[in-house]
Amino acid sequence: MRLFLCEKPSQAKDIAKVLGANRRGDGCWLGADVTVTWCIGHLLETAPPDAYDARYKRWSLADLPIVPERWKMLVKPKTASQFKAVKRLLGECSELVIATDADREGEMIARELLDHCRYRGPIQRLWLSALDDASIRKALKALKPGAETFNLYHAALGRSRADWLIGMNMSRLFTLLGRQSGYQGVLPVGRVQTPTLRLVVDRDRSIADFVPVPFWAIDVQLLGGGTSFTAQWRASEDACDEQGRCLKPELASAAAEAMRHAGSARLIKLQTERMREAAPLPFDLGTLQEVCSKKLGLGAQETLDIAQALYETHKLITYPRSDCGYLPQSQHAEAPAILAALAKADPTLAALQPHLDAQRRSRAWNDAKVSAHHGIIPTAAAKPLDSLVGKQRAVYTLIRARYLAQFLPNHEYDRSQADFACAGQALRAVGKVIVEPGWRRALPEALTPTRGREAPEPQALPALREAQDCAIKEVTLKDLKTQPPKPFTEGDLIKAMKNVAKLVDDPRLKQKLKDTTGIGTEATRAGIIQGLLERGYLTKQGKALAATAAAFSLIDAVPRPIADPGTTAIWEQALDMVQSGEMPLEEFIAKQSAWMSKLVERCAGLRLSISGPPAAATRSGAPWKKKRKASPRKATPERRRKPATGAS
Repeated sequence: MRLFLCEKPSQAKDIAKVLGANRRGDGCWLGADVTVTWCIGHLLETAPPDAYDARYKRWSLADLPIVPERWKMLVKPKTASQFKAVKRLLGECSELVIATDADREGEMIARELLDHCRYRGPIQRLWLSALDDASIRKALKALKPGAETFNLYHAALGRSRADWLIGMNMSRLFTLLGRQSGYQGVLPVGRVQTPTLRLVVDRDRSIADFVPVPFWAIDVQLLGGGTSFTAQWRASEDACDEQGRCLKPELASAAAEAMRHAGSARLIKLQTERMREAAPLPFDLGTLQEVCSKKLGLGAQETLDIAQALYETHKLITYPRSDCGYLPQSQHAEAPAILAALAKADPTLAALQPHLDAQRRSRAWNDAKVSAHHGIIPTAAAKPLDSLVGKQRAVYTLIRARYLAQFLPNHEYDRSQADFACAGQALRAVGKVIVEPGWRRALPEALTPTRGREAPEPQALPALREAQDCAIKEVTLKDLKTQPPKPFTEGDLIKAMKNVAKLVDDPRLKQKLKDTTGIGTEATRAGIIQGLLERGYLTKQGKALAATAAAFSLIDAVPRPIADPGTTAIWEQALDMVQSGEMPLEEFIAKQSAWMSKLVERCAGLRLSISGPPAAATRSGAPWKKKRKASPRKATPERRRKPATGAS
């Protein structure tokens, strides 16, 4: 019997239907010499410290660090019945096909069961990017050898054990140190959550410490060929800061007065350049979360949940937990069918049809830049938009628009720059005239690019010629102030976690961090932010995130390497080495254990001053663990594998 092991019941049902396994069995679907079973996320969990030694039930500094010699896994009580069903089927099958999600965490969900149940039979891997019937059939014809994806398991196992070591040891250590100074709350510390929290704390401090600097600008309204337009004053460099802002009010006031009396400005230089913009790439998850936060006001976890539903329930998009916006060359052959399905499902796309070219190859099709997953795109199983409501419809429309953009021409416009002289002062007017809307025809209003808070409105300049005099209609002197950094939104924080190299000063470390995953992964970042909100370390004020008093205290107390975004990104690099086979799992864990032991030794004598315990973050005796309803939906790695007495 051939057994397919899926990650969740809905996924198993979709695959079973294609395989003809239509009879319901005990925790499985049955067909002709084929059975499809499922997990419910992780059916196993890493054992807590007291499973290794009963003395660990009582927290003590003398017992730290806790480093298991041999790691133990326990069956989760809530899903024990499904574990029994899977174990029985593993004992009966002659061949196994791993059909969990196509990522390292999905690999771990399956492989940890195989290890625990001591399965030794042949293994193949079903690698799915979408759950519609056509995609499943295509993947079934291209099964991978099990050995090809085995290292994904070791990378996930390394991440899990590193999280356990840090969560168990550092959470206990800082909670005990806090108690010595009179703080009775629990202080969860995690490999990813703590540096993420530091990003917000640092941003909030920079906002609080910000001192506004006044500067002055002048807008001059000119008249050319009967049409008015606006030019901006350009002060001399010695009167400006690095951003070109004039810091001398007397100079700006004198310039404004001189131009008011001049009556006209002479055009001394005119340049017009044809600009071409290529279509943006299809979405990866982080970019989707960033755009949905900015344009739709959605939280990172909310966006992920919606995308997961569009993938699993509606079968309308490909795998959403992707860190890549590029598409494989082979996928281009499916474009005509997908475009036809989208047009049939939504008559409002008819106006776009004359401009779409299914043979067009944008920069998105690039095999060299495709990772384990490609960009998030619509499937050919398109349905009328009426089948979606509210936020699901809005998110799907954004994903669809990015895909349609790949088959439209470049966006082209003429950018004109006109430099004027007026009463010894320099003025510059910039104009933009759209020549070819191109891919922007596909964009819904929510995706229309927005200007920065100081950027002027784009304008079309009238027909001008050099040496022409343009009458001055109005001169406006503006008294302005520099603005503090904006608070993080969830989308901004996702972006900062991805691009952590920009926040690191050390040039060698910065270089190492470029082109890496940053803090966390596409699948885990939303859960990290959600956990910080639920634990009371972050609050939301509208879209903006703010750190609480307890968050400031915790970040000031923990060792800098724990809270340093650069450290956790380097750990992710090490996990990539495990995944590629460059570093054995045992070496990674040994290095993590040695590093953790040194940190515990260094910090054991600290004296803490912690303020404001988060109300939601305390429970008697052990770090807070949020109760969750059992759900077949895949939870993010750091959320779904929280140890019983630690924090990730």
